[in-house]
Amino acid sequence: MTNSSMRSITNDSFNQDLQAMQAFFGLEVTGVLNKETVEVMKAPRCGVSDISRYGHFFGKPKWRKRLITYRITQYTPDLTQSQADATIAKAFQLYSDVIPLDFKQVYTGSADIMILFKGGYHGDFYPFDGSGGVLAHANSPGQGQGGDTHFDDDETWTLTQRGVNLLLVAAHEFGHALGLDHSRDRRALMYPTYQYVNTNGYRLPDDDRRGVQALYGSRSSVPTPAPKPKPRPEPEPEPEPEPEPEPEDPTEKPNPRNEQCNRGLVFDAATSIRGDLFFFKNGYYWRKSSTIQGISLTRVNAKWSRINYVDAAFEVPHRDVVYLFEGNQYWGIKAYAKTIMSGYPKSITHLGLPSSVSKVDAAVYVPTTRKTLIFVNSQYWSYDESRNQMDYGYPRYITWDFPGIGSKVDAAFENLGYIYFSDGPRQSEYYMPYKRVMRVLLNYGWLNCY
Repeated sequence: MTNSSMRSITNDSFNQDLQAMQAFFGLEVTGVLNKETVEVMKAPRCGVSDISRYGHFFGKPKWRKRLITYRITQYTPDLTQSQADATIAKAFQLYSDVIPLDFKQVYTGSADIMILFKGGYHGDFYPFDGSGGVLAHANSPGQGQGGDTHFDDDETWTLTQRGVNLLLVAAHEFGHALGLDHSRDRRALMYPTYQYVNTNGYRLPDDDRRGVQALYGSRSSVPTPAPKPKPRPEPEPEPEPEPEPEPEDPTEKPNPRNEQCNRGLVFDAATSIRGDLFFFKNGYYWRKSSTIQGISLTRVNAKWSRINYVDAAFEVPHRDVVYLFEGNQYWGIKAYAKTIMSGYPKSITHLGLPSSVSKVDAAVYVPTTRKTLIFVNSQYWSYDESRNQMDYGYPRYITWDFPGIGSKVDAAFENLGYIYFSDGPRQSEYYMPYKRVMRVLLNYGWLNCY
């Protein structure tokens, strides 16, 4: 574990994990690493970690009643209505088997959890992105739309290994609807990326059971008497002061591994390279291959040793060249070899940007116009690749020429004829010939999350 990943674990999450372990072993739940807890941790036991990897939403929202109703308002044509009803009921039963909640399907009116299958825009702020991206999403518990669960009907929903298994995805989303956030345990149902497992006789994995029972208690739990007060211990001598910790390097940025499926994920930069998509964050990049399944995470300077962080990136496909920006300089990369070209880095003023610009926010090459758009704060420049110079009349304000994408661009890339502009976690799918936003997405949807 690196220092940066250690810093990503907060004191609060450590205390919660410690309390869960103490409760599991019947110890006094203090959240403090006391002598009794250390002795239990040292005792021989099964190799599976005692500390859960599950997470809860901020504030630990949960349902305050025992009977939760649900209604399916729109079904998928991939399954019969009876198959869908039975699978959804089975997904809820995975939880009712282990916590003291019951779930009842209703067929009219409003229910606590409203469920539908629909592709694209479906009435909320998170439209689906077609087959193979975001599979489904659910709201945390609460009034109104709390718990509501939506499935992308552009997916092929099945009851087997083929397509997308409805039981596994539904059970994952209902975990969110009950208050569970994503888990760091790869074996957990609440692990953020979809992975098929045999569903015959499927039961809630141990990490998910612990997580949901931490919110609602056990199905078979009975009240336990309050512990008797312990005698006050004799005062111990004051411990010697510990040495001051070394200050953290302010330039060190956390490893983004745990951010991959965070709905608030913000990209530093993005680009295509020979059909693969590269998404940059904190000196790393996720690579989404067009031919190989899975998402890989790599440190930038492990691939390009002279580059530490990427602020902006764009590919010029007909030249087979990619440009990566860091601060006030940029590098040319031979796309077929992914090696740095000679003569780089160059100052961004070489492109015609004024010396007052210290960094580029985003850049994207538009194949239909053969122009590269370079974004800085609320403005952008247009660079003519054929003439190797900036177009006259720039910079211009983003809102003048790209209404609907926001007033700034954090990352931009071209894919299958569309330009994707990211502003924070929000992303606009823009079609240049129509000059309008076609869909609004979230960044994390590109990284095989659901």
